[in-house]
Amino acid sequence: MPAGPPAESAGSAGTAAAPQNPLAIVRTRGYVAVLVISALLGVPISAAAFGFLALVSELQTLLYDDLPQAAGFHGTPDWWAIPLLGVAGILVALTIRHLPGGGGHKPAEGLKTGGTPSVAAVPGVVLAALASLSLGVVLGPEAPLIALGGGLAVGAVKLLKRDAPPSALAVIGAAGSFAAISELLGSPLVGAFLLMEATGLGGPMMGVVLVPGLLSAGVGSLTFTGLGTWTGLGTYSLALTHVPPAGRPTLVEFAWAILAGALAALLGEAIRRTSLTLQDLVERHRLPLTALMGAAVAVIALLYAVITDQPATGVLFSGEDALGPLLAHNTTYTAATLTVLLVCKSLAYCASLSAFRGGPVFPALFVGATGGLALSHLPGLGTTAGFAIGIGAMAVAMLKLPMTSVLLASLLLGAEGLDVMPLVIVAVVVSYVATLRLARGPAAPHGAEPDPAMPPV
Repeated sequence: MPAGPPAESAGSAGTAAAPQNPLAIVRTRGYVAVLVISALLGVPISAAAFGFLALVSELQTLLYDDLPQAAGFHGTPDWWAIPLLGVAGILVALTIRHLPGGGGHKPAEGLKTGGTPSVAAVPGVVLAALASLSLGVVLGPEAPLIALGGGLAVGAVKLLKRDAPPSALAVIGAAGSFAAISELLGSPLVGAFLLMEATGLGGPMMGVVLVPGLLSAGVGSLTFTGLGTWTGLGTYSLALTHVPPAGRPTLVEFAWAILAGALAALLGEAIRRTSLTLQDLVERHRLPLTALMGAAVAVIALLYAVITDQPATGVLFSGEDALGPLLAHNTTYTAATLTVLLVCKSLAYCASLSAFRGGPVFPALFVGATGGLALSHLPGLGTTAGFAIGIGAMAVAMLKLPMTSVLLASLLLGAEGLDVMPLVIVAVVVSYVATLRLARGPAAPHGAEPDPAMPPV
C-alpha cells in the first residue's frame, strides 16, 4: 500500500518532515492496488448507500402517509409529527448514549470528515440517522453516508489485510466516502469537491489522494444509476425538474447578490450559535432534551401550517425533495408565506442541529432557496437568480466551503446555472467573507507571526 497524505510539515519540536514525492508514490505497485480496491469497493458501498436512502424514503412514506391512513385519517394531520419526533428524540438519545461513535459527528459543529473512519461507529451512525431522517428531523443524509462509506471501506480493507498502514486506510476510507455520496448532490463532481474542501486536501499530494476517490465516485455513480433504473426507485439525487429562464445578469441583480450574501452570513451565524448553545444544554440531559427538541421541531412545523395553511411537511425533513416543487410552484407562494417558511425552517434547523444526527447541507440549501425566492418578490431580481444566489450564499454560510457552494447552486440549475453563475459567485464570496468575520473562534496565540504567504489585512 502506498503512503497516504503527508504528515504535518513540522512536529512539536519544530523539525520539518521529509516531503513525499507524489510521482514516486503513483509509480508504486501499492498505489495501483489502492486504485483497484477503490474501484471494486465503489460497487458494494454505493449499493449500501442506495439501500440506506431507499430505506429512509420508504420509512418516511410509511410513517407520514400510510400510517395516518391506516389510523383512519384522510390525509396526514398537521400535529402528526409531534409524537413521531418525540420518539425520534428518544431513539437518537439512546443510540448516542449506548453505541460506539456517539451516532456520528455533531452537525451543529459543521460538516466534519477528517480522520480515518471508524468501523465500530457504523451501526450507531446508521441507527441514529435512520431515526432522525425517517421521522422528520430537519437534517440531510450526506454526513451519515460519508461515515457509512468510509467505515465500510476501512472495514473491508482490514478484513483483507490486517496490517494495512494507516495512510492506506485513510486513502481508501476517503474513497469509500466518495462512492457513498457520488450521486446524492446531483453529480459525482460536486460530491468530490465537497469532500476535497471539507478535508482540506491541497498541495502536491492532492492528486494522489483524490484520484482513488474520483474513481470510486465514478463507479459509485454508475451503480446508483443502475440500481435506480433496475428498482424503479430513482437515484435519490438532488435534481430540479423545472427551472424558469434566468436571462443575463443585470447590475441590479449584482446588488441583490451582495445583499443576499450579507443576509445569509447573518442568518447562518445566528443558526450556528443558537444550535451550539442548545447543543450544550442537550448534552447535559441527553434523553429528555433530545425528545424535547424533536417535539419542538414538530410544533414549529405545526405553527407554519396554521399560519400559512400549507402542509407541515414543508418544514419537516431535509428539504432535498422539496427544493424542486418550491421552485416549480414558486408563484403559489406569497412573499409573506416564504418569509414564514424561512423563519420556521431556520428554527427547526437549529433544534435539529443541536440534538440529532445527520448532515447540515440540504436544510441550508432549502433555507437559502426560500430566502432567495422571497427576495425575488422585490423589484429587479429574477426568480431563478434569487433561488440560485440564496442557495449559494446560505450553503457557504453554513458549510464554509466556497467552491462547493458555487457548484451546488450553479450545476443544480442546469443550463440556466451558467447564466446566474456570476451572481452566485458574488453572493458566495460576500457570504463567505462575512461569515469568517462574524465567526467566533479561538484567538491567535499572542505574538504569533502572520502567514507570510498572505497579504496584511
